[in-house]
Amino acid sequence: MPAYLEALDTAGVKIVNVHAMNPQKNLPTVMALMVLNSPKNGAPISIMGATYLTSMRTGAAGAVAARLLARQESKIVGLVGAGVQARTQLLGLSRIFKIDHVVVSDRSLESAIAFEKDSKAFLECDYFPTTNPKEACDCDILVTATPARQPVIRESWIKPGTHINAIGADARGKQELESTLTWNSKVVVDDILQAVHSGEVNVPISEGVMRQEDIYAQIGEILVGRKPGRISQEEITIFDLPAWEFRMSPQAS
Repeated sequence: MPAYLEALDTAGVKIVNVHAMNPQKNLPTVMALMVLNSPKNGAPISIMGATYLTSMRTGAAGAVAARLLARQESKIVGLVGAGVQARTQLLGLSRIFKIDHVVVSDRSLESAIAFEKDSKAFLECDYFPTTNPKEACDCDILVTATPARQPVIRESWIKPGTHINAIGADARGKQELESTLTWNSKVVVDDILQAVHSGEVNVPISEGVMRQEDIYAQIGEILVGRKPGRISQEEITIFDLPAWEFRMSPQAS
């Protein structure tokens, strides 16, 4: 992920891997390395681990989206997947909303229980660990953070007014939400080209269930006021954010 910031006269690249089987080897699923260079002479300025940076930035992006798209009075958060990304998503949300109940679902009940223990370090509230993703959908804000290639969330499970941060799909063919749920919701993405290629919308679009034109907005368009965020208490909103990348298109930044 290369970038150049003219105002800071700094160029850099972040190298990111995604290996779903890494936890079995006691390694993170996502790891990253950041290298900064001087554009004037190419000399390295800094080399740093960026795994923590990646997780925190993704959590912050999800929180920004929820601030714009979720109901202001949201108090119940549901999470499907109890990994690192789910933790930073909840951390970000806890800075914006008065959360009093968290339902965390994972295929491993032990992982869901460990999530509760870790998260209480920054958010004291009622937690309900479970292995049933449907139970996590009884919420105001739902976070999906899994490597699923088949939907784990059904449209019939989602209540009117729910906001969803869908961050697990980060490659072509990955999908967490039932295609009809995505099509029937207000979908906001970070970057349209990236989302169509590898975000949550990639499968519904490839199936012909929805078109690129059905995407409501890029998050930057809402941030700068070109389009409104949530406009009713009943609409279902989705923020499509691949967990390992967050970029703004020039026209929406």
